[in-house]
Amino acid sequence: MKDAPATLWWDTASSSIRYIDQTLLPGEFAIVECTTVDRLATAIRRLEIRGAPALGVAGAYGVALAAATCTKIDFGEFLAEVSAAANMLRSTRPTAINLAWGIDRVLGKISPVTDLRSARETAIREAQAIAREDTGCCHAIGRHGAALLPDTCTVLTHCNAGALACSSWGTALGVIRSAVQAGKDVKVISCETRPLLQGARLTAWELSEDGIDVTTITDSMAAHFMRAGAIDAVIVGADRITEDAVFNKIGTYMHAVCARHHGIPFYVAAPLSTFDRDKTERDVIIEERGREEVTTMGNRVFVPEKAHVRNPAFDATPMDLITAIVTEHGVVKPPLDIRSLLSRTSTI
Repeated sequence: MKDAPATLWWDTASSSIRYIDQTLLPGEFAIVECTTVDRLATAIRRLEIRGAPALGVAGAYGVALAAATCTKIDFGEFLAEVSAAANMLRSTRPTAINLAWGIDRVLGKISPVTDLRSARETAIREAQAIAREDTGCCHAIGRHGAALLPDTCTVLTHCNAGALACSSWGTALGVIRSAVQAGKDVKVISCETRPLLQGARLTAWELSEDGIDVTTITDSMAAHFMRAGAIDAVIVGADRITEDAVFNKIGTYMHAVCARHHGIPFYVAAPLSTFDRDKTERDVIIEERGREEVTTMGNRVFVPEKAHVRNPAFDATPMDLITAIVTEHGVVKPPLDIRSLLSRTSTI
């Protein structure tokens, strides 16, 4: 099985970022050229670019773009302007840790540099390295996770943790792709993932394009199929992992509770860059998104104007509901010692 097209990349000829606009799928496949950091911030807020690992790559490329477009001649002023742009990007998605991780990694590489040309070249080089490493991580996660799946199974997944959420291949879908590549008979049930339908629009599109058997259901159907014995495992991605919780798309916690009740293993697939060594669940800000995502679909309004709406983008799943977490360095089981885990230096 070949890698899916890259989700986003640096275009050397135009010194710009190019990416797949995920808001248009599955109806339209469009590549956007992004030439300013402001446009990148809009793309991230609008979920044209989304998914924790992809946001890490986007943050890295964003710093490279800020460096490439900065007109300051004094190096101190240059660094200040690039840092300000980086902080603006950092604020676009407060829950997903990979965005800040990618930004900080590139900033850390250019800060010791003393001339503009070297700083710009270093920023681009480091961002491209992050993208390549992400692809390697996804393949490693896939190999480790594939071993957890039976030779014949049906797997439920939520939201989109596939190639579109990464540089390519995917985390949760990377496990599925790797299992299929290894000859296993894997069918997928893709929860639609309200309110923006990333499971229906993106996961079902990716798997269909790969020729992998996928069935889409509404989120509220998952427990029914678990009780009916139609699901053998649940695999999801993650936007941040603390020592006590996994933060992922809203609805993940519900699936974890149902899986535990029905004795179904609940796996999380995520690179080490998604782990947060410094925070616990109570410290993490859950992003609240706009009312219109819940109240409207297309031109139709489904909620009365006077009714209140809540729209948290993520929820937190306690570690005692997690069977295992699949990383690029292998499978780990709660309870977690994140500091020890992040100190591992073995290569993929």
